[in-house]
Parts: sequence; C-alpha cells; structure tokens
Amino acid sequence: MAPSAIYVHIPFCKQICFYCDFNKFYLENQPVNDYVDALGKEIRDAFSINQAQSISSVYIGGGTPTALNNDELEKVILDIKSNAPLLDNELEFTVEVNPGEAGLDKLKLMKSLGVNRLSIGVQSFDNSLLKKIGRSHSVKEALKTIELARKAGFENISIDLMFGLPGQTIQMWQETITTMLELNIPHVSAYSLKIEEKTMFYNWYRQGKLQAIPEDKEAQMYEELVSRLHAYGYETYEISNFAQKGFESRHNQVYWENKEYFGFGAGAHGYVNGHRYANIGPLTHYIKALQQGESVVKETHEVTTQEMMEEEMFMGLRMKKGVKEEIFKKKYGSSYLDVFQEAIQDLQHKELLKDTGGSLHLTKKGRLLGNEVFERFLLE
Repeated sequence: MAPSAIYVHIPFCKQICFYCDFNKFYLENQPVNDYVDALGKEIRDAFSINQAQSISSVYIGGGTPTALNNDELEKVILDIKSNAPLLDNELEFTVEVNPGEAGLDKLKLMKSLGVNRLSIGVQSFDNSLLKKIGRSHSVKEALKTIELARKAGFENISIDLMFGLPGQTIQMWQETITTMLELNIPHVSAYSLKIEEKTMFYNWYRQGKLQAIPEDKEAQMYEELVSRLHAYGYETYEISNFAQKGFESRHNQVYWENKEYFGFGAGAHGYVNGHRYANIGPLTHYIKALQQGESVVKETHEVTTQEMMEEEMFMGLRMKKGVKEEIFKKKYGSSYLDVFQEAIQDLQHKELLKDTGGSLHLTKKGRLLGNEVFERFLLE
C-alpha cells in the first residue's frame, strides 16, 4: 500500500533541551534558507518519482518548526501543498509549536495555509521543572500560546507533557494535570523521561549529577494521569496518548498501525515501498546532496515479513483497539496465535495480555510494563 502520510523535519532550535536526542541544531548562523530550498527539492523529487495515494496526514516536526520565520515556514507548507496529493476534505495537517515562539501573525498564517492541528510542546505547567529540563519558555508563555492558537481559529490542539522528571513530585504532576483539564485541551501526549545518549541529561546521569526517579513513582504518575483524564471523558487510545472524542491523532495512528509514510528533511525517517530509510543528518551534507542532485538517503532496510509481523504486534498493542486477528491473518496469511503462540500464552499467564475474542489487548498491568510485553514479540 502506498504511503498516506508525510513527516517533515525542521531541525532548528533556539535552545537545546537537556533531554532531547532528535536531530537538531542551534538556529543561529545556520543556512536556514538553503535548508528550506533543499527540503522543497526533496519533496518535489519524491512526488515526481512515487505514485502516492491521497495523503491524509502531514506532520511538520523538529527541532522546532516555529523557529522558522513566517516566509520560511510559508515556503515549507506551500512546497508540500503544491507537490503532494493531499486529501481536500479529511486532511490532518499538524505543526509542532514551541511556546513563546509563535505570535498571532504566525498562527494565523498557518491557519490560512491549511494547517488545522497544532502540537504544543508545553512539557510542564511548573516553571521550576521547565528550567530543570532546559526548556526556554515559561508557564505564562505556554498559556499565552494556547490562548493565541484559539484566537487564530485552532480547535484541534494537542499538548505534550512529561512526567518522571528530576525533582518532580506527585503534587507537581497533579497540578499540571489540573491546569491542562481547566484549559480543556482536546488531546494530550504524555511521556515519561527517558535518559537518552547524546543528551545533557545522559552526561549528568553518568557523572552522578542526575538521579532517575523510581519506577514505582513513575507508574503512580501514569496511573494518576489515566484516572484523572478518564474521569473527564478522555480516552487512552494509545499508551501515551489521550483524546476527547474525535480528536485522536491520525498521524500517530499511521505509525502504530504499521503503515507507510514519507519522511523528508535532515535526519528524517520514512517507510516507503516496504523499505524503512533514514536521511543524512548533518545539515551541510543534506543540502549539498540535494544541490548536486544526489540521494539524501543515508541508509535503507527492506523490512522482512517476520519484522512486519513483529512490528504489527508491538506497535498495535500500544493502541486501545489492540491487534485484530482477522487483520493480521489477512496481511500475513497466518494467525498471530500460530506465529507467537508461546509469547502470547506466557503473557496471558502473567496477566499482561488479554484476548477479547478475535483481538489482543494489553491489560492495565501490561500497559505499565509495556516494554516487557513488546520485547516478547521479537522472534530472534
């Protein structure tokens, strides 16, 4: 099946967060115009070669897309719109927004160009925690950005929140959840802190300057979030994602349903024609390759049937709807009970997995121990 989604990477940031391991660069003195031009060429080239079906989701992420000025951001959006076969009526078009970096003019510009969903990187409604994790914005700026987004006409707004942060108490987390609920944000993505290599936090952790919070406290924070949001009518449609009815992220579901998508930009990843690929990361190499008419794909991997089946299980189990046996059998010609019988039986015995008659789902316990479940579906 042809890709139905597009991810575009804008790797510039005005400040580097202490926990972030994505491909990113300080904005100052970077060849931003050259990058935007190169990105446009990559998009044009891709759609002159690939016969894509209608694209139902576009996601511009980073880095920080809103670090671009209005002209640069407009060019990126127009390059997508003029080259990709976008669905007219049902397109979900998301741009990541950094609090304090998008004034009303920039937000109105995005709205006028067809952007209809914003993902705002709030992370916390506590100023002391924002400072500890290297965020450049304040709570006041986050609240102002949400207010301006609504003033610009955006209804479909998501915010990112983080828990398990250094120095974060249960009470701090409860207060952040309360603020989010008072704001009536229709979609929330909430992630526990993972200390990744090539980050400031990783360096401090290795030096003994940073303590990871206990797993039981992290689990308590997650359960607090689920309980509070369910009481307000949100659904946990995926382990880390919560939505009011009708506000589920279409783009994220492309990943979890193991569907193909285009990835554009320096360091972007994509999945096209049965191959997963990664683009060149360094800016100058990426720009030069496109200027010289060369491929920007750094590495590519043909996904085997076995890998597809594994991904189908551990991606699908992240979702509330789970993995349906009928769909699995239609895709791969075998039941998941035949392919993963031992793992499924063992996980059911441990009460991490449940069969609801034709589909597999994580139990409440399984959601807390998700990684333990997912690794059981690696056949080798």
